[in-house]
Amino acid sequence: QKNLAPAGVTFVIVKNDALGKVSRYIPTMLNYQTHIDGGSMFNTPPVLPIYAALQTLRWIKANGGVAEMQKRAKEKADMLYAEIDRNKMFRGTVTDKADRSYMNICFVMNDEYKELEADFMKFATEKGMVGIKGHRSVGGFRASCYNAMPKESVQALIDCMQEFEKLH
Repeated sequence: QKNLAPAGVTFVIVKNDALGKVSRYIPTMLNYQTHIDGGSMFNTPPVLPIYAALQTLRWIKANGGVAEMQKRAKEKADMLYAEIDRNKMFRGTVTDKADRSYMNICFVMNDEYKELEADFMKFATEKGMVGIKGHRSVGGFRASCYNAMPKESVQALIDCMQEFEKLH
């Protein structure tokens, strides 16, 4: 959703021959056939998020399409994961590299630096980092690198992490 539009829009691609092959009850709202039969108008459509999705799709197309978005996402993720793996103060929360997200890069302080988590958050905020606080149940940090996030912003976080490391 966050790379397409605000909450309220779901974009689904489904093969016609896959419809109606469920052996259990599906609530009307979750049954794709309901929406197809209603021309995607079963419920009141969220017009503003749909318009935002249209503009986002136009932007993606104008900027090289899905292949380019994939390339950019990998570049940004690779940059940040390389720093997380290199930096003595941090570690990623996903241990298997094949399972790492390109969009939401989660990391925490290494155990020996855990007491500096609040200090890093304050430091990063003072350096202009916004929205990197991790999920309330996990803690740590989460860098969201959605399509519109420029590579320069990822580099700014890396620079911040390196500067904090030098101070400690």
